[in-house]
Amino acid sequence: MGFGRAQRDRRGAARPRPVNAEGSRGGFGPTLAEPESALSLLVEGIERAGLVPGEQVAFAIDVAATHVYDGSHYQLAPEPAELDAASLVERLAQLVGRYPIVSIEDGLAEDDWAGWAILTRRLAAGVQIIGDDLFTTNAGRLARGIQGGVANAVLVKMNQIGTLTETIEVIEQAQAAGYAPVVSARSGEMSDDFIADLAVGTSAGQIKIGSLAQSERLAKYNQLLRIEEQLGSAAVFAGSAAIASLR
Repeated sequence: MGFGRAQRDRRGAARPRPVNAEGSRGGFGPTLAEPESALSLLVEGIERAGLVPGEQVAFAIDVAATHVYDGSHYQLAPEPAELDAASLVERLAQLVGRYPIVSIEDGLAEDDWAGWAILTRRLAAGVQIIGDDLFTTNAGRLARGIQGGVANAVLVKMNQIGTLTETIEVIEQAQAAGYAPVVSARSGEMSDDFIADLAVGTSAGQIKIGSLAQSERLAKYNQLLRIEEQLGSAAVFAGSAAIASLR
């Protein structure tokens, strides 16, 4: 669940935001009355497949909260009421209580640092809290988050910060602080599969590359399979241990 990306440029300056970028990742976005309906349908689908929600399949959600933030309050359609950060955090906590959610990305707006602190205190003990728009693969913003105890994971996009050197710096910075790095593709992604190598080579443990429905996404999955084949018995699957809150 989310509305778009590219909130900031490589140095942290604000940029115009695209709308509904999730469709460009091959995701399926049916018309639903409310966001929670998507989670209910997913649980139903898991159970119909003969699997157990929370044991064999869990959820990672992207709130993309910047898109519903006016600088002081959050507006969740179709509800008329405006929510402050604490109220939105409680809504997220309710979802975590009802559904097998193990990871929340951009639960608050990119510059709502005080709200992020509330979210982290409330949920980080049991849920991975990822900063994407918050950190923008920027070492300076990540350092601020680490110092303030904000989030416990960072989304890492090489073409967001611009160089491989800076990308690896952010990954190592996160790992040194106990934050989980999640290597990620972006909207408008190409078929280059290097980020699969980056995720394995840095022992990131997590990669976010979208649906199998699109070839530029499938290329990364195929590269992961090739790497596993090359490593043979030396390959290690981190599983849930890669998720910040489940380590």
